Amino acid sequence: MLLRHHQAPGRYQRPHNLGTLISLYENNFIQLQRLIPDLEQLEGTLISSVHGAHNLYLSIGQRSPYTTLISLSYRFSSSTQIAEEPNAHIRIYHDARTVELLGHSRKKLAARPVRGPYQRMPELHRRWCLNRFLYKWLGYCQHQGHLFLSGMMDCGNHPT
Repeated sequence: MLLRHHQAPGRYQRPHNLGTLISLYENNFIQLQRLIPDLEQLEGTLISSVHGAHNLYLSIGQRSPYTTLISLSYRFSSSTQIAEEPNAHIRIYHDARTVELLGHSRKKLAARPVRGPYQRMPELHRRWCLNRFLYKWLGYCQHQGHLFLSGMMDCGNHPT
């Protein structure tokens, strides 16, 4: 109930300072927790299948007491290869209850030139763009009905 009233990063909200970026990281933690509520019990690579949507793949990577690295992606196959998009590499900070997108395959977003008042803060702007993308994508995945729960079988690394 409390999560429903949590204010999402607004359309016109800009990365004025580090506090605004951290707020976005906190919102991403809430979004990821809704998508993967049982993260502590999950291992390996899992698939969320929803009728009418692409399968969503979750790979649990390195774990430490305070952080977990995961990858989240769709897989598209052609006759010659399998492409993972957006191939999001995500670090979860359990103690701070924040989530940061470290990178993804859509490099044009991260490499977009910085204009206007953000020229003094290119790294802040870059991180804002990356993590705003993550916020929107996690919401889209939830809207489609994707969910990762304990008891799901590790699919290994098999394609599609």
